[in-house]
Amino acid sequence: MFENNAICKLLNIKYPIFQGGMAWIGTAELASAVSNAGGLGLIGAGHMPPDVLRAEIQKCKGWTDKPFGVNIMLMSPFVKEVMQVVIDERVPVITTGAGNPGEYMPALKEIGTKVIPVVASVALAKRLVRAGADAVIAEGTESGGHIGEITTMALLPQVVDAVDVPVIGAGGIGDSRGMAAAFALGAQAIQMGSRFVLSEECIAHENYKKLVLKAKDRSTVVTGKSLGHPARIIANKLSRKYEEMEAAGASAEELEKLGAGSLHRATHEGDVENGSVMIGEISGMLNDIKPVKQIIEDIVGGLPTVIESIQGNCK
Repeated sequence: MFENNAICKLLNIKYPIFQGGMAWIGTAELASAVSNAGGLGLIGAGHMPPDVLRAEIQKCKGWTDKPFGVNIMLMSPFVKEVMQVVIDERVPVITTGAGNPGEYMPALKEIGTKVIPVVASVALAKRLVRAGADAVIAEGTESGGHIGEITTMALLPQVVDAVDVPVIGAGGIGDSRGMAAAFALGAQAIQMGSRFVLSEECIAHENYKKLVLKAKDRSTVVTGKSLGHPARIIANKLSRKYEEMEAAGASAEELEKLGAGSLHRATHEGDVENGSVMIGEISGMLNDIKPVKQIIEDIVGGLPTVIESIQGNCK
């Protein structure tokens, strides 16, 4: 299975499954486990200082001999230094968010790094492909963390139609059904973040995982719209305070101060009431914690049954 898949061929991976590059919890532990299981593991650079990222990359190299990548937030204050680390370490793949990686493209191409930006619109997808992107990740608003406004169901086929590079579908995908749906919409791979949060190898605090396990279909809310960088999190004391302040006309500075450090509070300190529990809308269908290898094998192994069911419905 997947011998002729364009993404598997491009990146030399067994399965067309990416792990989302999640800040603070997309560590070498998780990335190497995903890569060892046949997918593409990603270290989430977030706002990591360059020396911290270099250490994570070197740990990942020690734990897997398979391709892995780094997700780089282009709005990071360390972006130039982080890019230099990626180049120095000759990381095989980078995914990018929150900007245009065009200025870094020549140096990355020179060492053979594949550049795969996350996009939330057709216009951005076309612009980044013109800049030299090897593929794009079309991410719908169902995703956890920072999001766009268009759903995966609407965005994915429009991006597929608009560009001539492989497209990875992301947002609202967590099982074999989601993978089949993404392929039906034209994707050649999927990216999952939320599903991998509930893996044994993910270092997220126990409280974080427990809250995700308890989540229902309407448990998430979107904050930060007034700041121009909305994020999906589980509703809690922090999100309610944020909404109250937004409604009262709080300044961007006040809102930024409220959110500062909130993700780390949730992921590492376990404060899931005053921290940002970033997770996607599929959290309501996630009900177990398993090894990464089992997660991937369950999704891939269940795909033929899903396809057979679709074919049965079409007779």
